Amino acid sequence: MEPLYQQTHKQVHEIQSHMGRLETADKQSLHLVENEIQASIDQIFSRLERLEILSSKEPPNKRQNAKLRVDQLKYDVQHLQTALRNFQHRRYAREQQERQREELLSRTFTTNDSDTTIPMDESLQFNSSLHSIHHGMDDLIGGGHSILEGLRAQRLTLKVGSLLENREKAFCFGLIQQFNSVYILIMCPPNIL
Repeated sequence: MEPLYQQTHKQVHEIQSHMGRLETADKQSLHLVENEIQASIDQIFSRLERLEILSSKEPPNKRQNAKLRVDQLKYDVQHLQTALRNFQHRRYAREQQERQREELLSRTFTTNDSDTTIPMDESLQFNSSLHSIHHGMDDLIGGGHSILEGLRAQRLTLKVGSLLENREKAFCFGLIQQFNSVYILIMCPPNIL
């Protein structure tokens, strides 16, 4: 296990030194350096799997120390992998900014058309739909109000009609309906109501 560990540890330090080359490499060789570092990281991960197996086979008094050393190597390699990804992400963002800058610089600008229109058709249609719904609701509420008033009048007619048995009562009821006033109730004789 020890020779494999030493080899892997040495390779981790080599990758760390190669990471510095990423910042100084030109655009043509940058991809080659990235691919080389990624290949080395992948190789170290496969060695770490083997080291984990070997560390579990160490004698009990050395096993914990061996696992700790392998875990530290694994942490270092994961840190290198993250650093490489961060570098690649920054490079992609920088390249995209350069492309956008070039597009803006190469773009030819023209004056605005004389027919400048603002697409408001959907907004106007939505607004008019809301207004028609609002008026429709007002009509619906008004219709409901008139229906309720009609039901109240029918209720009063049925109630008074069932109480009335002679013509005097019908005459007073006609006056009540016609004028819909409290004063007419006073004119009717008390025995009618």
